[in-house]
Amino acid sequence: MNNLADQEAIRQQLEAGFPQFEKTLKEEIIQKGTLVQFPAGQELMHPGQYIRSTLLIAEGHVKLYREQEESEFFVYQLDPGMACALSMICAAKQEKSNLLAKTVDDVTAIILPITVMDNWMQQYKSWYYFVLDTYRKRFEEILEVVDNIAFKSMDERLEFYLRREVQHSQSNTLDITHQQIASDLNSSREVISRLLKKMEQQGKLSLGRNQILMRAAG
Repeated sequence: MNNLADQEAIRQQLEAGFPQFEKTLKEEIIQKGTLVQFPAGQELMHPGQYIRSTLLIAEGHVKLYREQEESEFFVYQLDPGMACALSMICAAKQEKSNLLAKTVDDVTAIILPITVMDNWMQQYKSWYYFVLDTYRKRFEEILEVVDNIAFKSMDERLEFYLRREVQHSQSNTLDITHQQIASDLNSSREVISRLLKKMEQQGKLSLGRNQILMRAAG
């Protein structure tokens, strides 16, 4: 059982990030969850790993990648108020992960043991709908990735990626390097730099040192 300080910290995070949960569900999370902090750049999950718990993201951002040989391909991002659908599925079915998860910045999360989740699906409507909505959002994001790969050119994929990063960060200023973008899009830094310069000439953004200022679309 968590001490009073930990309970209060989890309670504050739940009120801020997960207000839709029933009061009784929040009390269970407070009792059975663990509040943890991860530094930027930490690997939270890797391919081949068995998952024993799931994460509720309270602060910060986590990116998930598909690994293939020496490269990583960005799949989707978790923001505050979200949970990892893959960890839920793998934990429930006792299967191995096939994705890599890394923190983008400092992350605060609530770890929940898999043993509680089946009961909560039946007991709490807010948890049931939260899990379904988590699956739906991640599926839609994966479809967007497939659409981008199959039907869009690299410059279109780049612009979509940057607009989504703005949406996730809720800021028009992105602190990101050309190499980070290239890694996420499975491209080269030279190609990304050339396309970013082209977008700057078109007035869609302004380039700084490890920073991009996005202009309003239109």
